[in-house]
Order: sequence, then structure tokens, then C-alpha cells
Amino acid sequence: MRDAGVDGGVDAGPDAGDWAECDPELQDAGVCGPNWACRPIEVFGSAYCAAICDSAKPCQQPGTACCGGSNAETQDGYCLPVDECERIKAGTDGGTGVDAGTEIDAGTTIDAGTEVDAGTTIDAGVTPDAGTTTDAGTTTDAGTSTDAGTTTDAGTSTDAGTTTDAGTSTDAGTTTDAGTSTDAGTTTDAGTSTDAGTTTDAGTSTDAGTTTDAGTSTDAGTTTDAGSPTDAGSEIDAGSAVDAGTDFDAGTDFDAGTDIDAGTTTDAGTTTDAGTATDAGTGTTYTQVRIMASNTSSGNYQSYDPGHGMRLMQGVKPDVVLIQEFNYGNNSATAIRQMIDTTFGPSFSYFRESGAQIPNGIISRWPIIASGNWTDTQVSNRSFAWARIDIPGSRDLWAVSVHLLTANATVRNTEAKNLTAFINANVPAGDYLVVGGDFNSDSRSEGLFGTFSSILVTAGPYPVDQNNKDGTNASRSKPYDHVLVDADLNQYKTDTVIGNSVYKNGLVLDSRVYTPLSEISPVQSGDSGASNMQHMGVVKTFRVPNQ
Repeated sequence: MRDAGVDGGVDAGPDAGDWAECDPELQDAGVCGPNWACRPIEVFGSAYCAAICDSAKPCQQPGTACCGGSNAETQDGYCLPVDECERIKAGTDGGTGVDAGTEIDAGTTIDAGTEVDAGTTIDAGVTPDAGTTTDAGTTTDAGTSTDAGTTTDAGTSTDAGTTTDAGTSTDAGTTTDAGTSTDAGTTTDAGTSTDAGTTTDAGTSTDAGTTTDAGTSTDAGTTTDAGSPTDAGSEIDAGSAVDAGTDFDAGTDFDAGTDIDAGTTTDAGTTTDAGTATDAGTGTTYTQVRIMASNTSSGNYQSYDPGHGMRLMQGVKPDVVLIQEFNYGNNSATAIRQMIDTTFGPSFSYFRESGAQIPNGIISRWPIIASGNWTDTQVSNRSFAWARIDIPGSRDLWAVSVHLLTANATVRNTEAKNLTAFINANVPAGDYLVVGGDFNSDSRSEGLFGTFSSILVTAGPYPVDQNNKDGTNASRSKPYDHVLVDADLNQYKTDTVIGNSVYKNGLVLDSRVYTPLSEISPVQSGDSGASNMQHMGVVKTFRVPNQ
């Protein structure tokens, strides 16, 4: 057993639903807009856009106060939750999820030695931060009289930023990155000169079913017959049991090269030849299942109201969507139904977790026959949303939508371990499984992928955009978002074909580089670069037998 699940409760926690999550790495790129800044908010467990405030410009958001600035007497700073301000005033920073060792601390992309380094309110120089007995740097480092900028400070040979720092030759995106010379699409790829579908393929003028077929002088057994060494379905066929190089090769929905291929015992020339009920082209049928991970909310309220994310989903026509930050309008059932109808049509089903401030959900072309959520113990404003989908055939598809925490890799691995336990306890081994969404993973070497590898295929090759880049954050440098499936479903992975474009291993959707845009209408070129657009969408396609 991997029995229908047990719903977990959700701790509402502090209200982050009206806050826009941001990446501190991009704080100088205008991500949060004018008069806003990307600030770590510990009570939310991540970084969010916060309005800049002072005594002349007080905070307007309910439940916020002006704090965190450099001068308490002038009451300058940022509009932060009251709980966060009280925490800052009490000096309880050290060692929390947004402090030392996190992605906005020493050793990250805003590491010691950069322009936002030692001496800032989130870095070395605060009393509970770097400078302790476990601090990167010497005993005269952060916070001492020889601190930030001195010869013993950030940037020395013992400080953060050495050869073990993120961004060196071990960084994601180097020569081991997906899309290099080991990428799908090389001379060993399906679709090369040995691919079914060439001039020697089933369906040519000398093939079974033509005017020279069954019983004629050029038929069964001759050098022009289907079933020769160049026939689709031979040992040089396109790599898989059901493929022939493309989604639907050899001109039909039922590919030459399957176990009912031309050249079998029921081949051309026999009594069961071309046109009969046992001929090539009959037998197993297939259903295409296109799955998309979509954390594509935008604007200052982490919602789909601005329309950018809705257009991106429309453009690639997914059958199943694993969606994050699933907010629209007033979030009523009527509002969410309107969003689904507008984006996908009234026949689509959906599940959206309740009681969450940035909820996860699943949208499906086929009926959702069971759904719920499992508690994520590491974060209070969302959980793991799941749905059991009745796709064509005897096996159901279990889809799990996740939004792992930005805090650090250790926390994300804990989330992965908890989710793996839920899946093993609840999902039948005989059904298909997909887990996808926003993992917030800084690299593909994080421990969470090792944890998930016990139930999912985590190895490459990976989806890329038209420029062969696999990063999914705004700057396209980190693999945040994923569609991972179990081995049962992965064996049916096929090309993602959009218009005339073919993506062998799936697509990372970035409207800023996609061409021609007419293939993904109604997407606009600026949609993926919209204000506070979270991430890029990720798409994979599977061709599943209907049996």
C-alpha cells in the first residue's frame, strides 16, 4: 500500500496570504516595486515584499507596524507583522529560519563580501548572528571592533565566500547542468536517422496495407515487406516499447513498433492481414497525459487575479496541473470555479486545500474521485494537497501538489521524508503517482531528491526551455520547480509537442524566450516577467495505455 488518505489539519498561523513572497537575490531588480523592499519575515518562515515606512508614512496594512529600520527614534523601517516587530525588538533573531546559515545568510548568493554583506540587519554584525563560536570567520569577525570591512572580516581566507561557497565550480548550472553534451537530443536520441518514420518506415508505398499488399507478388516475405531489418519494431526501433520516434509515429495513433507491429505472426500476407481485425493498428489504445507544475501567481498578493499565470497555463494546454498559491478573487467556491472555467473550461475538476493562506491544489481534465491534504509540519500556511484522478484505463493517477519551504535544505528534506511516509501509507502501489510543484530547491544535489528517489524518478534528463536552460526561478539560475513521477508512469514519458516545437524531456515555460508565441496563445511575451511573478512553469507529457 502507498488506502485513501487521511486529511491533515492546517495551522492557520500568521496571515501571509496578503504578502508576496520574494527572492532576496533579486532585491535590486525591482521585484517588489517602488517603495517596497524584500525583507526576511521569520514568523512566515520566508522573505516577503514589505512597504517602506517612517513617521511621515505609517503602515496601511492591518496587523502591521513600522520596525526593523536603522533609527528607532525616527520610527523608520518596514511594514512588518506586529509579531515580527516584537520579535525584532526582543532580539530573538539568532539561529532562526531566516538567520545564520539560511539562504539569505553567510554563504548564500548574498554571502559575506557582497554589497549586502557584513553589517546589515540580516547579516554579520547583529548580536545573535555570525560571530558566535560556530561562525564563519575568525574570532575577531562579525560584530567586533575589527568587523565589517577590516582585514580580518568577510572575504578573508577563513571567512564565508571561500572555495566551498555556493557559486563556485560546484554550483548548479555548471558543466553538469542539464542541457549539456549529455542532454537528450544528441545522436543517440529517438528521432535520428535510425528512427521509425523514415522512408523505410511502416506506412510507405511498399508497406502493409497498400495496393501491393496481401497476397500480391510484392507482398509478404519479399525485400519490400514490412518486417524487414529496416521495419519499425525491429531492434533498431526508437528506444522504447511503444514509441517510434514521435508521439504518434507511422501515421496512426497506434505506433509501428509495438507488440502488434507489422512483421509479427499476423503480418502482411497471412489470412489475418491488412484491414482485418487482427491487423497492425488495432489492439492497445493510449491517452496523452500532460502534467504541469505551476507556481505562476503574480502581483503583490500571491494570486492569479492579474491574469499572467492563467494565460501561461492556457497556452500549454495541460491535462493535470499541480498549482501553488491557488488564490483568485475572494477565494469563494464561485470565484475559484470562475477561474477554472476561464482557464480550462467547465468540464475540468479541481481540488483546493481549505484553511491555507497560500493553498496548494490540483486541476484535472478527468474526474477527481478522492482528495484531501496531509499536514506539512514545517510550515503553517499550506500543506500537501492530493487528489486521486480517474484517468482512462484501470489505474488511477495520484497527484500531490507541494510548496516546500525556502528556509534551508535540511527543512526541505524533512518535508520530503514526511511526504514520502504519507505516500507509502496511502497510495496503492498499482496506481500511478506524480509529485510536483515548487520545491524551492537551490540545486539538484539537495537531500530531498535522495529521499524522493525511493518512490519517484529523480534523475535526468530534465525539462528545459528553447535556450536549453533548466532553472525555474526569475533569474533562471535555480531548479525550484519539478514534475516527478514514479517508475510505472515514467516508462510512458514522451515528447512534449507544442505546435511545431518538440521538447524531448519536457518544457520549462518562459514567455520571455519562447518563440513563436503563436504556439502558446494567449500567452504574452512579458507574462513570465510580470511584477512578482513567482516562477516558470514546468511541463512533462506521458502516453499511457488504456488498459
